[in-house]
Amino acid sequence: MIGVLIVDDDFMVAKVHAGFVSALDGFEVVGTASSGAQALAEVDRLRPDLVLLDVYLPDMTGLEVLRRLRAGGSGVDVIVISAARDVDSIRSALHGGVLHYLVKPFDRRAFETRLRDYALLRDELEDLGEAAQPEVDRMFGMSRGSAPAAPTPKGIAPETLELVRRTLEGVGVEGLSASECSERTGLARVSARRYLEQLVAQQEADVRQRYGTAGRPERRFTSRSSRGSG
Repeated sequence: MIGVLIVDDDFMVAKVHAGFVSALDGFEVVGTASSGAQALAEVDRLRPDLVLLDVYLPDMTGLEVLRRLRAGGSGVDVIVISAARDVDSIRSALHGGVLHYLVKPFDRRAFETRLRDYALLRDELEDLGEAAQPEVDRMFGMSRGSAPAAPTPKGIAPETLELVRRTLEGVGVEGLSASECSERTGLARVSARRYLEQLVAQQEADVRQRYGTAGRPERRFTSRSSRGSG
């Protein structure tokens, strides 16, 4: 089992990433950290195999965390996940020996591809005593990844969309109203409705009118995957 430490100062983003990781066979979330100092302490305490590291942290940058880890002799594997797109950040990450640099926003498939490639890379490194150039080239290609990030509509954050998607899938065929989705996710009602309607637009959910005792119709959203498995 590959132990993963998630470092992100946004609680909701960390929660979504933890859900992504936990859904993958062979991975488990061993901890989370919301600051650079906490990340350094948790790496030392938990000894994770992989750190998912944000750049923007409240006390120091993730790149400073990376520098301190390497200066302290830590060989923990690191994948940077950040909205930082400047060349200096990317160069510093490369110098720190990160396996990949995943730019926010991204979709779940890109995230899962990176982690699956990482798991394959670990397995191959454990099985190979020596490697010829073709194997070396292939393993370096696996560490960098190749899947492009899919764009999302303006105002729709992929991490939040995934949170709403998983919440909707979790309630089954009964579905959710925007108000119920708001209560379960912590989003404002208007935001919950916008994300639910985005899932409808992507043909991942259906919406129907349901009339209550007061006669006022209520829009209820259901996941198509839940309907198919019911």
